[in-house]
Amino acid sequence: MEKGYYFKRIIRSVISILLVITIVFVLVYSLVPRDRIFNSDDTLVKLGGKPDERLQYQMRTWQRLGYIDYENMSNYCASLYDAGSDAINACNVAGAKEEKDFVEKYEGQGYTIQYLPISHSPIASKDRPIALRVVEWFRSLIYFDTPGYVDKELFPDLERKIYFGKTPTGGLAIKCSGCEHKYLLYTDLSFPFIHQHILSLNLGQSYPTFDSLQVLNVISDSQGQENRTETVFEDGHTETSAYKLTACKWKNTLDKLDRNKFQDNYADCAIIKKDPSMMGISFIMGVIALILAYGLGLPIGLLMSKSKGGIADKLGMVYIIFIISVPSLAYIYFFKYLGSTFFHLPTAFPTYGVSDVRSWILPCISLALPSIASLMLWTRRYMVDQMNSDYVKFAKAKGLNQTEIYKKHIFRNAIIPIAQGIPSSLAGCITGAIITESVYSVGGMGKMLPDAINSYNNAMIIALAFLYTTISIIGVFLGDVIITWIDPRISLANKEEGR
Repeated sequence: MEKGYYFKRIIRSVISILLVITIVFVLVYSLVPRDRIFNSDDTLVKLGGKPDERLQYQMRTWQRLGYIDYENMSNYCASLYDAGSDAINACNVAGAKEEKDFVEKYEGQGYTIQYLPISHSPIASKDRPIALRVVEWFRSLIYFDTPGYVDKELFPDLERKIYFGKTPTGGLAIKCSGCEHKYLLYTDLSFPFIHQHILSLNLGQSYPTFDSLQVLNVISDSQGQENRTETVFEDGHTETSAYKLTACKWKNTLDKLDRNKFQDNYADCAIIKKDPSMMGISFIMGVIALILAYGLGLPIGLLMSKSKGGIADKLGMVYIIFIISVPSLAYIYFFKYLGSTFFHLPTAFPTYGVSDVRSWILPCISLALPSIASLMLWTRRYMVDQMNSDYVKFAKAKGLNQTEIYKKHIFRNAIIPIAQGIPSSLAGCITGAIITESVYSVGGMGKMLPDAINSYNNAMIIALAFLYTTISIIGVFLGDVIITWIDPRISLANKEEGR
């Protein structure tokens, strides 16, 4: 029966993700004027004195981001005549006879016709329905790398194959000729030791911040200064470089430096940097805060329950009430002030950087404070509730001492709902903490969402909404699963039937 529960839960989760992303698409692309995406675009500012180029740049950008379908006379003429011919040159001249055909063709397809301010050449554009954009976003979400990636017309003689080989450092690898990546699957000494480029998530291209980079690369690639080390290339020569050779991608055109370094066109390599990725920084900070929260919250909650009404219980309740009643921004700034004034800790993460332990102390403590209070409260509440249960009275009647009752009965039952929240808390580490990371200027995932909203980076907003939703749903699902491991008496199937 639990298999049926899992299947239904997965279906509901997928539907939830679809609904959330559709709503975000509607909000972002219907309520926010599309012109605002250019607020941080320096290229558009430089084209201020060139009205034709400025308008065409806007149209091409909107087309690249999926807002519109766009056509101009240059593309239309290229579809009619051979490149470099007299006919195509004549077609691109303002007032050419082909202009009338262009206008009639695209007006008939529902396009809006505009004319460039200076040359008066016609251009055609048509808004793309949001429903279609949502469908295309999900359809292209999962990308498989295959030997058909490289253009066959440009490289007709390229041998396309998947084969076994080794990395430049001696690791085992499944390599590819004709794929986007040369190394589809490989091993090395870096966690998780087995890496792959066969399957990846296509979350769209970032714009205007981190322009043209894949959103997934923005949040998952290392940051900071280049980490240059002695690198062994495939031809055996070594040089100081920051290239990650196992992440090199196909490049159609090689320059002189590429030809000196690489034996083939797999020369578009990722750069290894010294600091962890945005996702990595948020995860490290979240895990440290989670360890602090459970390491302090659980034992203090247990102590409060044992000394109900005593000094420890009253002091704990003061802290809980303080954290609950005071806005999170206020107590974060309060602890930030205490840390910087009395312990001389940095108030901004970049002051000493990732490699300095002092950079992590205040953000991690600030992030752990509400979780500590929550665990203290719920541990105390569950323990007190269990202490008044009939089975505890029965255990006392059998002669068990207080310690045995706490360890074998009360704590075991009280810990079940608390353990249920561990997967969600751990999953939440990946998404980051928006307020904490913003206050301490931490370059993590949490800070990305407000930054993306402020810069109208709509692709980033959609991608983060997808990641946050998916991770949250997985965390809740795993929480339900984990309580069945802790207590076999709990059946998910019964829970489902009882709904």
